[in-house]
Amino acid sequence: MAKFVIDVDEKFPALRHAPSVEAIIDIRVAPENRPDEESLKNFVQKKFSDYPFKDSQREIQYQVTVLPNQPPNQTIQDRGWKGLRFQSRDQMYIAHFNRDGFTLSRLEPYQNWDLFRTEAMRLWDGYAEFVKPGQIHRVGLRYVNRIQLPAGELNFEDYLYVAPSTPKILNFPITGFMHQDSVVVPNSPYAINIIKTIQPPNLMAGIGLGLILDIDVATTQPFEYEDIRLKS
Repeated sequence: MAKFVIDVDEKFPALRHAPSVEAIIDIRVAPENRPDEESLKNFVQKKFSDYPFKDSQREIQYQVTVLPNQPPNQTIQDRGWKGLRFQSRDQMYIAHFNRDGFTLSRLEPYQNWDLFRTEAMRLWDGYAEFVKPGQIHRVGLRYVNRIQLPAGELNFEDYLYVAPSTPKILNFPITGFMHQDSVVVPNSPYAINIIKTIQPPNLMAGIGLGLILDIDVATTQPFEYEDIRLKS
């Protein structure tokens, strides 16, 4: 197996028509200062006035128990406040300030990595100032890409190295599929999750299938907040 080297200084071309419909930076923490809903909301509104408050989110757990000869028993548990959601005034960014982490999403049109990273670190530094994270449990970077196929186009091999197929003897058209790969990067604390699927066409609008390529790269080991890897 060829040796895989991560070069943090490597530069990649910026696509003029990037297919990214959402880019996400997700940071999970073990906070030393456990935030409560009201104080965190007041802090964010004061520090980031360019991100109006959208809503507060709660964590709900659903559990269904199925026993022989008995109807299913469903229980719903409200696990309390989870976090706060804010959206930039231009509607292009959605920020989640949670009790155990921070997430920033960039919606389409995607611009470039430098702008996305800079905005994420600006908000993250404020969140970290408030919660004072001791340890970082997870740092993830995710891109959800949608490649629009022409109406009637079913040649997935033109877009994917490993494309879905049916037995040649049948030669039936494929109208739906989902494939997931989860891999670890050798000799590094990173894992990659890749999902490939399709979005149904809109025949009335003359829009063909949408090929979805969802790539999520994340750390697999916790590290201290002062680690240089999480500095802007």
